[in-house]
Amino acid sequence: MQVKNIMTARVFCVDATQSLGDAAHLMYERNCGSAPVVDDKDHIVGMVTDRDITMAAYMNGGSLNSIPVSLAQSQPIVCCKSDDEISDVQHLMQMNQVHRIPVINDDGQPIGIVSLNDIACAYKSGVEGVDPQDIGDTLAAICSPKREFKGLSPVASA
Repeated sequence: MQVKNIMTARVFCVDATQSLGDAAHLMYERNCGSAPVVDDKDHIVGMVTDRDITMAAYMNGGSLNSIPVSLAQSQPIVCCKSDDEISDVQHLMQMNQVHRIPVINDDGQPIGIVSLNDIACAYKSGVEGVDPQDIGDTLAAICSPKREFKGLSPVASA
């Protein structure tokens, strides 16, 4: 089974120079928990999640409108192509402990996102080639303890 058969094709991106407030607003308006971060040529340069926003606000203090997306975005970015196999993408999710992977074209521009949710829904819908054991293994790997957040220290509270 290939990614193009189950990916979410509508992708909403933010620019690395935009504020975390802009990113949070986009996620709220579009009912999504992450957004690819792009440069001025729409090439993907990172990924930002609602958790990244929350942790960056905690670690840096101040308003979300004063913190650039580039400070909180995940790098290096893990991507896939639309003709990649779902099993290969699940392996990427496991190794990088991520729920979602942007799908890019040959120019490095985002054309979709494939999430663990997309994979689980494909299985539930009876799509052939989606293994429930792989879904369980991927979820277990994603949920295991994570590494330190960006190496930042929290702002001291007064």
